[in-house]
Amino acid sequence: MAAARACRLCPLPHPHRPILRVSPTATLLIVGQAPGTRVQETGIPWNDRSGDRLRDWLGLDRPRFYDPERIAILPIGLCFPGQDAKGADLPPRPECAPLWHPPIRAELKRVRLTLLVGLYAQAHYLGARRKPSLTETVRAFAEYGPDFFPLPHPSWRNTGWLARHPWFEALLIPELRRRIAQTLGDRVPT
Repeated sequence: MAAARACRLCPLPHPHRPILRVSPTATLLIVGQAPGTRVQETGIPWNDRSGDRLRDWLGLDRPRFYDPERIAILPIGLCFPGQDAKGADLPPRPECAPLWHPPIRAELKRVRLTLLVGLYAQAHYLGARRKPSLTETVRAFAEYGPDFFPLPHPSWRNTGWLARHPWFEALLIPELRRRIAQTLGDRVPT
């Protein structure tokens, strides 16, 4: 953790600020894309509207979501990568996950479920096992269990995607919440 937090290896257009939360006692791992501007400012992962939507999907309030003893948060890119000319976040730095995920994951021996939030997390962890599109990968979520559970990114930019795919809320969210409760040792919703 100390080495990852001190990382300054890649070029960034702003000061480095690796943002992650891990504990060897965590049973759930959330792998997202990279911190956004608000997360970069606050140093708290998923501390934005995307995080609000993600917590809603998971059925977790903020205190439970941010309990590092139970939930680890490790993005593909540890630092905010910057933005393009239109204000969209850049992709995670390509050198980050190959460098930091293996040693950090080796310390997370109790993780029973890894949520792969967005295309970058799915590409890194599923590789050739993922489907031709994010939609197909998410729809085939059961094929990646019990270890992985793919999700779209909860960004407001994906509101249209959610509207076009009602199966996500109708079928996937209840199963996701059941798996989260099971992984965290909570009462499984019926």
